[in-house]
Amino acid sequence: MEDEARLDLILKYFSELSSTQEMQLKALMPLYREWNARINVISRKDLDSLYERHVLHSLAIAAVCNFRDGAEVIDIGTGGGFPGIPLAIFFPEVQFTLADSIGKKIKVVSEVAQAIGLKNVEAIHARAESLSKGSFDFAVSRAVAPLGSLWGWAKPLLRVGRKSEEYGNGLICLKGGDLAQEFAESGVKPRVLPVSSLFEEPSFLEKFLVYVPR
Repeated sequence: MEDEARLDLILKYFSELSSTQEMQLKALMPLYREWNARINVISRKDLDSLYERHVLHSLAIAAVCNFRDGAEVIDIGTGGGFPGIPLAIFFPEVQFTLADSIGKKIKVVSEVAQAIGLKNVEAIHARAESLSKGSFDFAVSRAVAPLGSLWGWAKPLLRVGRKSEEYGNGLICLKGGDLAQEFAESGVKPRVLPVSSLFEEPSFLEKFLVYVPR
């Protein structure tokens, strides 16, 4: 019942999920509890808030960007699988590559994806710099590096095009805090949307969705 109550937070904003998607989302809490006990991929204080701080936060991207079927998305520095795994659940016809330089984190990502039956996820132990150029339509990421560095990794991986209804191909990342200096040093002019304009929970007050077009 407790996990169902947490899942209600997702359904509050995304009410048209299939029964399969609901089951996959519901399975995340016990899976991450099990794996986090062995390999610490989520801070223990955040684990109780998994659906708000990790799943819903990741789905801020889905709230504004409807990836087209067949799109290919790279999650740079996926860590424990965010935002990639929630997005892969939400977009079953989109191919996601979840990359991280830390092997034990990729093992968790791979095991979680397999356990919930995600057929559209490839988890790879690699740095962004080593991936094939021009292989993806979008890059997504969450609090991995300053925007300038992140764009330096993402840009070579992206092909020009428009594989979403709302955005041309590019980088969509989730960031928090005062970003003025980071943006000034990045060399790019991103489009910025407060996550609090999408979700009313107080934890999103200083969180932002940042888009840089290819």
